[in-house]
Amino acid sequence: MAVAEEAGVEADVVLYMKTPPDRDTLEHLVSILEDPVEDLVRKDSQFKKLNLNADDYVGNPDAVVELLSQRKALMQRPVVVRGNRAIVGRPKGRIAELLAD
Repeated sequence: MAVAEEAGVEADVVLYMKTPPDRDTLEHLVSILEDPVEDLVRKDSQFKKLNLNADDYVGNPDAVVELLSQRKALMQRPVVVRGNRAIVGRPKGRIAELLAD
């Protein structure tokens, strides 16, 4: 990730389509995520087409893990992991904040 390279800091980026996280990885991400768990779910046209209800995922890590295990394209990105911290990197400025710590 360009932001990490510029800062000279090591961080992992979850490439959800290339190497989708398995259930264990998703559970770990949820456990270290600094954002609300529902922020991991994209509420885009595919989400709406599936007639999903955003409220079902608010504060519900099990539902988020289950959904993302089945529908990897619904994972919000980028997810940036540094040590035992993870964030959904939107807006981009948040990535720089995580890397600065």
